[in-house]
Amino acid sequence: MDQAQNYNYKVVKQFAVATVVWGIVGMLVGVIIAAQLAWPALNLDIPWLTYGRLRPLHTNAVIFAFGVSGLFATSYYVVQRTCQVRLFSDKLAAFTFWGWQAVILSAVITLPMGLTRGKEYAELEWPITILIAVVWVAYATVFFGTLMTRKVKHIYVANWFFGGYILAVTLLHVVNGASLPVSAFKSYSAYAGVQDAMIQWWYGHNAVGFILTAGYLGMVYYFIPKQAERPVYSYRLSIVHFWALIFTYMWAGPHHLHYTALPDWTQSLGMVFSLILLAPSWGGMINGMMTLSGAWHKLRTDPILKFMIVSLSFYGMATFEGPMMSIKTVNSLSHYTDWGIAHVHGGALGWVGFITMGSIYYLLPRLAGQQKMWSTKLIDVHFWVATIGIVLYIAALWIAGVMQGLMWRAVNPDGTLTYTFVEGVKASYPYYVVRVGGGLLYLTGMCLMGLNTFMTLRNRETAVARIPALSATHA
Repeated sequence: MDQAQNYNYKVVKQFAVATVVWGIVGMLVGVIIAAQLAWPALNLDIPWLTYGRLRPLHTNAVIFAFGVSGLFATSYYVVQRTCQVRLFSDKLAAFTFWGWQAVILSAVITLPMGLTRGKEYAELEWPITILIAVVWVAYATVFFGTLMTRKVKHIYVANWFFGGYILAVTLLHVVNGASLPVSAFKSYSAYAGVQDAMIQWWYGHNAVGFILTAGYLGMVYYFIPKQAERPVYSYRLSIVHFWALIFTYMWAGPHHLHYTALPDWTQSLGMVFSLILLAPSWGGMINGMMTLSGAWHKLRTDPILKFMIVSLSFYGMATFEGPMMSIKTVNSLSHYTDWGIAHVHGGALGWVGFITMGSIYYLLPRLAGQQKMWSTKLIDVHFWVATIGIVLYIAALWIAGVMQGLMWRAVNPDGTLTYTFVEGVKASYPYYVVRVGGGLLYLTGMCLMGLNTFMTLRNRETAVARIPALSATHA
């Protein structure tokens, strides 16, 4: 059979498996550093295992290794199925897989060594940032090349979100990555002072906005209708959702810099756009939820759908909490506390993690030529273990964060601080222990997914799926 008449499932399968593997690794490092905050001696006095070096390894592993591998897998699958053509270039697609794994392995080696640019989510030094740019250009070429050669005239909305995320990340990475190398593994930012901070958080918040939101909304608009066997509730709303989100998100970054040297008008602008963001975000969440109209009964028996719908619940919660925390008066209490960590992980574990897991659970059996995963019961166990883990995690840090904010601002009648900083740390200790427990449960769920993945794929060749001859319908 002519290979060009089949979809390229090989690279989709490679990225799907990488998503599961790196998910386990990234979440394991997260549990280790959470434990170190409760019991600092766990770094064993080894420099490579200190919190300051493992924390950026954790964030890079869960965002770029687990998260972006999931986006590669799903975007490559969706763009082929909705355009009814094979990926634009098999060789470039293969390069994106091996190139991205090289980026991840470079991070695993250099970050524990302390080789870092010191910019959140952009820690990797200049040779690695160049490799990221090269891989990303190849990714964009494969994705948009596939769109351009499509058989179907219409561009399905999931591809709008995937395309938007690919273009935005290109812009963000190039601008924030501009630096002056002074040695093989040391460089300095091309910007200085408050401009550097502004560009860093324009990048940092849009990493959330375009990788951790727009990309995963591409999954929502394809995999939820497929799993529920229902059409998208409102296609018109999905287009409004796209354009409103894409326009608004770019301007929200300054809310990370309230009460700093950033000009006050810039801080206020970031706050206003963050508040506006609530509308498109909740519009998209409601659109996803309402897609289940007439199919809610499937949640009783379909754990994959549970992952997908609960992810939308966390998306709604996180996109309400974020704008609220951007209000300056609220931010004066929440900033620099564990409330911010609770907010991030509500979005990361509940929204990003769950929609990725649900989508990968949908993909894996199809890539192996199976009807379903090896164990549906194990998916259900994974769902409940992970959900309980998230609730423990974020509830503990919400309480700790509000407590920290109140303790830090408490003053005596004579104007002196009521509490020392170390008293705040001591009061946070029990919540840090609960956080470790929640993280362990979430990691356990990921390990169950690893087992289920291995058993589903073992001794099975990658499935062959033939491209329809000609059709005007979606795949």
